[in-house]
Amino acid sequence: MQLDPVPAGVVPDLTDATARYLGDTPPKAELREDIQALGKRMDELQTALFAESKHALLVVLQARDGGGKDSTIRRVFGALNPQGCVISGFKAPTPLELRHDYLWRIHHAVPPKGLVGVFNRSQYEDVLVVRVHSLVPEEVWRARYEQINSFERHLIENGVTIRKFFLHISRDEQRDRLRDRLDDPAKYWKFNPGDLGERDRWDDYTRAYQEMMARTSRPEAPWYVVPADKKLPRDVLISQVVVEALEGMKPAFPGPPPGLEDFRTQLA
Repeated sequence: MQLDPVPAGVVPDLTDATARYLGDTPPKAELREDIQALGKRMDELQTALFAESKHALLVVLQARDGGGKDSTIRRVFGALNPQGCVISGFKAPTPLELRHDYLWRIHHAVPPKGLVGVFNRSQYEDVLVVRVHSLVPEEVWRARYEQINSFERHLIENGVTIRKFFLHISRDEQRDRLRDRLDDPAKYWKFNPGDLGERDRWDDYTRAYQEMMARTSRPEAPWYVVPADKKLPRDVLISQVVVEALEGMKPAFPGPPPGLEDFRTQLA
């Protein structure tokens, strides 16, 4: 199994059929072994990244309501040392945030060098929710595609590697997950009546996601459409991309401190 990035300018297929991996899927036991092995490798690379502190990795997660962002964070990034990983969530902007440009709060959350940062929602809310609900004029949100591209280009030029994932679930799977929140007392807190209204805008969001990815997926900051109806394949596919990104950054532990032998002698 593997994911290919969305090519620049190409509108991705977001039909229900593509919410499940279309290739051969290994047995669950093998997928669990893959997750463990990938988690171990990710942890090794993140430790070197943290020690070196020359680069950062930013992972962006976007999804519909119930798409699995929280469980992805827990299952894919749970093996990392919390010291070297920072999770940032973006809900409706606060009054203070609304007094600034829409990227202000995003830039504040970009991981510093040495860390892996994960965005649970992101700057892309400002071409998704804002578009679907007509919160600003079309000429305003349309201009944001290139603004976001420029912002990400700036981050990349300053040592931040970016990988972006859309967790793609089918309409039926979303219904089942929302219903599960009403049937399980331990999940009542997750239910938001507003999610039902957003579900009624399914097609509007589909068009918004498609154009968002076509306009902002680039070789240096690619989008990946992750079949997310099934969690184990989802986790393996995302972990593979993250490990590949970290390996491409070639993090290395710093060399010995000056006077190494003297220090050894003092500690003998």
